[in-house]
Amino acid sequence: MKEVALFHTLAHLSIAFIGAILLLAIWYNIRKRFNNRLEEDDSLLRIDKGLVYLSLALFVWVGSGTWGYLGTLGHFSQTTAYLLGVSLFSTLNNLFLLLALFYFSHAPSFIYNNEKNISKIIALILLVSLLTIGLNLLLPANQAAIRLAGIPDLLLSSFLCCLLSYSLFKTFIDRDLKVVSYIAALSVFLMFITQLPEVFTQLDDGFYNKLIQIIAKTSLISIFLVLATSWVIELASTPRPSEMTLQFLDWSLVKISIPSKEIYDQVIDFGSKTTQYKNLLKFALRRKWGEGQEQCILVGAAGELKNQTYLSRIIENCNSILALQEEQQLVRRDIFTFIGNGQYRLRILPEHISIEKGLLDEFLKTPDNQTYNTICN
Repeated sequence: MKEVALFHTLAHLSIAFIGAILLLAIWYNIRKRFNNRLEEDDSLLRIDKGLVYLSLALFVWVGSGTWGYLGTLGHFSQTTAYLLGVSLFSTLNNLFLLLALFYFSHAPSFIYNNEKNISKIIALILLVSLLTIGLNLLLPANQAAIRLAGIPDLLLSSFLCCLLSYSLFKTFIDRDLKVVSYIAALSVFLMFITQLPEVFTQLDDGFYNKLIQIIAKTSLISIFLVLATSWVIELASTPRPSEMTLQFLDWSLVKISIPSKEIYDQVIDFGSKTTQYKNLLKFALRRKWGEGQEQCILVGAAGELKNQTYLSRIIENCNSILALQEEQQLVRRDIFTFIGNGQYRLRILPEHISIEKGLLDEFLKTPDNQTYNTICN
């Protein structure tokens, strides 16, 4: 079985290396082609950084494959030193994948651009790493059925696999790539399955386990490349803030222009949908006259808007009232920028937002809107 193990590690190393290089090539292409766009809108830099961390995770796989090759060739793959190296690579891989998820717009809300929670999870990863190293040093390398030293890392990996599977699935569903979303979830599940023999030694049947590892990692690398390509397409199709204009003409009447979507001075009559109109007006007032965090609205149970449904309804009403074609349809990221920790702001530049004076005065006189008197004056 030594030949099978060597073949597996060399194949694993080569596939991971090629995948990492391809991801870096896509990242370089983004930086080269869309540099002005990235510098113009800070929120788009998230895409750029997410790709970097994914490529670093693949380079960790390259290091892990090299370590596995040396362990097999040098006949020390069952020693404590080898297992410590495996634990280190596993920690780095989990860390880089977690940092990549920090930039996934469809990652769970407690991770996506949430610095407090991401710091706590990073601390947890480091704690699990230290615990795993300690158990490897205290316990014998070979055990009959269960390797206790690998349990903490397996539990952490299962948690991160759930997060990665959820994020990839939601991302590809949003991009209307349903087949890819199911393949992504399956690939992550297979990755988790291949880690079970690290704890339950009886499951390590050699050839079939290594075959599943190759399939899982090759599939996941392919998924990352599809994800990177879809990010490039999304970046190219996202309207530039400098080209959009927004005018509030009267109660329920808004004029909007987004040339990249072929929307030119279209008037939106919200009619009886006053809640969506008022929420959009609040975003516009904060964006135009607010300073720093005042430009943002907290969306959540403790925020000014109780949930993200209010944002979605604004976009849905714009699409339905304007009767936009499929290629013209607006999505949330076209109009709103997620700043982090539940805060959103309008993407349109302050100088491209205009509000009729009588409408503004009437809005500010309402008792419920006294907070905006301070912002606008």
